[in-house]
Amino acid sequence: MMKNMYNVFAKKLFGVKYERILRSLIGSLIIFWALSISSIQIQIAPLILYLMTATFTAGVMWQALSSIDNRAYLKNMMMLPFESKKFICAYIGALGCYTLVTKTCILLAVVFSISKMGAVEIIWSILCALAAVLTAACLFYCLKGADVYCFYAEKHIAGQRWKAGRRHFIWKYFFRYMTDHKNYLVNTVAMCVIACLLPVFFRQMNGLSVLPMGFAILSLNTPLCILLSCDPALEQAVRFLPGQRKHFCIPYCLFIFTSNILADLIFICSWKIQGGEISSETILCAVIFALQSAIGSVLLEWFRPLRHWKIESDLWHHPRKYVVPAVMLLSAVLVGTAPWVICIMGGVLVAECVVFIVI
Repeated sequence: MMKNMYNVFAKKLFGVKYERILRSLIGSLIIFWALSISSIQIQIAPLILYLMTATFTAGVMWQALSSIDNRAYLKNMMMLPFESKKFICAYIGALGCYTLVTKTCILLAVVFSISKMGAVEIIWSILCALAAVLTAACLFYCLKGADVYCFYAEKHIAGQRWKAGRRHFIWKYFFRYMTDHKNYLVNTVAMCVIACLLPVFFRQMNGLSVLPMGFAILSLNTPLCILLSCDPALEQAVRFLPGQRKHFCIPYCLFIFTSNILADLIFICSWKIQGGEISSETILCAVIFALQSAIGSVLLEWFRPLRHWKIESDLWHHPRKYVVPAVMLLSAVLVGTAPWVICIMGGVLVAECVVFIVI
């Protein structure tokens, strides 16, 4: 019976024929090979390796356990007679295999390709990953209670009370969503902390060329950029009702811009406090980077939303989230070497604003 329950959950996560396992392993091998032939070599202490592996694996496992997207499968399973212990083992086993194969395997492929590790370190890393899976599951039960139904606990979805056609309701949706998903708030606070610390790392560099790099780094608050992808019901409502594209996308862009510019202003203030020079061009550069990142994220989310994901963890680690930050980092490098590039970015920004008006 436990094997049958495991197969039900595993097929949901890996596909009917477990095809995602093969794709993940091939992807990990490609990453390992590509980095191995490069000249990148980083010394990583075994203790740091074990801590990194355990922390990353435990975090992904916790996200998988907290996901609300498995409720349909859980509901069907709970309609049948089951033994609680077998159900728990099957569910944790499926999520643990998903975490190790699709996420931890990629991390280890990157680490082992750029650092020299022996068989002992590899074995201990795998053991740390397994221990992290079990530890996350045990902590989840301790906090939720050792009950199968804690996996099926109903969670409030902010979008259920969203009313179309009124922008202030959309702003309420954004703030309610942030309140209901504390990890988004934690990520935003983390970006503000990073904004305070960045000048410490940049103080050895002279001139203002490092400031665009800081603005680009602070655009990495990617969880805010997948609100449509992670809420299919909201996306369906926005796309179905007439005139809602503009009414949603513009406030959504301003919401991301507000988050970006807040981190940028903290970065600028920290830079000034530590003796750096601030000019009007710096403020203009911060505004352009913050708005460019916001518009690019919203356009990408509107025209290329993430679909066919299994659980929320897939969204949090999807490579598409980093397309806009990567473009921002490249733009920062260009602006640092050729300041006139900021004028081109301003022109692109105007063109994107026109797209928003006629969208």
